[in-house]
Amino acid sequence: MKTGVPEPCALHPEQVATYPFAGLLPEELCARLDAWDEAQEEEAEQSADENAAEPVGYQYDLSIPPGWRVGGFASWHATDPYPMDCQTCRTPMRLLLTIDSSEWDGGSGSWKPLEDRDLPTHRSATPTEVTVGRFGELNVFACPTDPDHPHRWSIQ
Repeated sequence: MKTGVPEPCALHPEQVATYPFAGLLPEELCARLDAWDEAQEEEAEQSADENAAEPVGYQYDLSIPPGWRVGGFASWHATDPYPMDCQTCRTPMRLLLTIDSSEWDGGSGSWKPLEDRDLPTHRSATPTEVTVGRFGELNVFACPTDPDHPHRWSIQ
């Protein structure tokens, strides 16, 4: 029986580049990214190599990595994006921390560590055993103007 206490696990921090959630990009850029994603998929479908890696996609492979992270950009995959402004001073807030239910999933397998590639996905993708909502993520935002201002959060 689960007790609600996170499982101890090793932390292997690494710095990665992140990019904004696609829904927050200008329409023209979104259209270009969609066309690029579709071209990648078509190329993979036409490839005769059955052992070829899955095509790289903006949303799952390049913009926002899954897992626990500090900073970067928030995902808005469960709701439409909405402003996260400080309720004290109205300054746009920055993502402070993301607590994710898993380190990768079926759509973001490119983030799976090489040393875990042969392990069962569910157990190895959830080392902390922390589940947010319905297997989502908790994004905590902080005011860049004053750290004493109350934090805000969203669950995706």
